[in-house]
Amino acid sequence: MNDQAGVGRVTHEGSGSEHASHYKKDFWDTANLGFSEPWYRLQKAAGIVARLAGQKQCELLDVGCGPGTLMRLLPSNIEYFGIDIAIHTTAPNFIEADIAHEPIAFTGKRFDLITALGLFEYVDDSQSTKFADIAGLLRRDGKFVVTYTNFGHRKTRIYEAFSNIQPLDSFRQDLQRYFTIDRSFPASHNWKHSQPSRGLIKAANMHVNANIPVLSRMLAVDYFFICSPRPDTPLQQSRLPAGAKPERRRGDKVRGNRAMIVNSQVGR
Repeated sequence: MNDQAGVGRVTHEGSGSEHASHYKKDFWDTANLGFSEPWYRLQKAAGIVARLAGQKQCELLDVGCGPGTLMRLLPSNIEYFGIDIAIHTTAPNFIEADIAHEPIAFTGKRFDLITALGLFEYVDDSQSTKFADIAGLLRRDGKFVVTYTNFGHRKTRIYEAFSNIQPLDSFRQDLQRYFTIDRSFPASHNWKHSQPSRGLIKAANMHVNANIPVLSRMLAVDYFFICSPRPDTPLQQSRLPAGAKPERRRGDKVRGNRAMIVNSQVGR
């Protein structure tokens, strides 16, 4: 499940195009195959994730992974797991689930890194629930990397399948209820509301990780948000599959048979 720019009619905030409800698993079974080759935003995301991981051995969950193309771009110290509505690969590191309407979980595991790239435009009215799910899967010292479309672009284009459309500030405010936002910046700037495709424009955007006053609001295609767990976010153990045992987070302190969360100040 990933997004492409397309044209459709925007209704009110929080809703999607008039055709969004028609895009289900049957559609993504075919559409996901079109994302097998790395595109600009995925390449930039891979660089961000690699820098966050450094030399540490990490486990990463890619929520809305499509065909798992990100896995091919990551260094060997990052172990990749993916979840999507349409999975074509039978492997223990992939799970198929209707992300928008089912809890996001991976057999009780927790992760050092979680990505959701081009996902939240498709989650209907379950955005807050999905944030809570992901917060429950992230280890205490983990990072969540998420993107969201800038619907304030000078020439906004809406893909028909989008079911969750809102101003960027509204998305940010909801995200902050579950995470500490360490950084946010445009994934790219483009005169058209689409991922850059020309070599020089792609190369220039790949190295710009900053907000440009006035210009970004008008020309940013979408934004990256790099987030840390909030110390007061509760574990989402109630969302684990039946019979699955939750993995204790790094930073949890065990006393007897109880795991007690040690709150620490999250660095910015």
